[in-house]
Amino acid sequence: MAETLLNASGVSVRFGGVAALTEADFTVARGEIGSLIGPNGAGKTTLFNAITGMVGLHSGSVLLDGRDISGLPPHWRAGHGVVRTFQNLQLFTTMSVLENVLTGAHRRLKYTVAEAVLKLPRYWREERRAREIAAECLDFVGLSDLAEARAGDLPYGKQRLLEMARALAADPALLLLDEPAAGLNPRETKALGALIRRIRDERHVTVALVEHDMDLVMGISDTVTVLSFGRVIARGAPAAVQRDPEVIRAYLGGGDDDA
Repeated sequence: MAETLLNASGVSVRFGGVAALTEADFTVARGEIGSLIGPNGAGKTTLFNAITGMVGLHSGSVLLDGRDISGLPPHWRAGHGVVRTFQNLQLFTTMSVLENVLTGAHRRLKYTVAEAVLKLPRYWREERRAREIAAECLDFVGLSDLAEARAGDLPYGKQRLLEMARALAADPALLLLDEPAAGLNPRETKALGALIRRIRDERHVTVALVEHDMDLVMGISDTVTVLSFGRVIARGAPAAVQRDPEVIRAYLGGGDDDA
């Protein structure tokens, strides 16, 4: 049995008197692609925000590789390999493609403020290493030829790839992808699925995925967890989840905008 990397257990999140999540569980084994699905308003993004420390827990816990990180800030989690992308693109649009990816590599640099100010040898070595990391990540997602382009000038699909490259530059152990196929056409979505598999298989990164494109989810996931109105209603292999009557009812019922 694969070792659990992420274990979010009994997670409850409230916004005032509104329960966005109620005792939700979400686990992803090391080396797995684990997807989180559900109707709009189910609380999927809220659960990702709880895992990454962007919202506080009313109750429950988040364990990373057996360590309780529930009370730790987002920058600590990112610094220890919990890296995410967002539903809405969060690029520095006036910066170059390469510069955007360099921001992701920042946590991997090992020089002090004094070394940076004085431009000491280690500063230059680390800066060269950062550019090598960024270039390799751009090559991995197929954007090498656009390294000097302005990020805001890229077509939407390539901006999605740029966000993936920046996340990879941070050297994730756990990569959380929040609706990465949003706005992509079928050809781009198919290529995205292949890229996510490569991230898992070639870079040995565990992936947690929130996504509405069911063909993508069912085609690449090892396990699927289903949320409805803030509660987990099913978890298992993709084929089993697809046949679950409660899951079918939840999707037919629909919902409001995601919490």
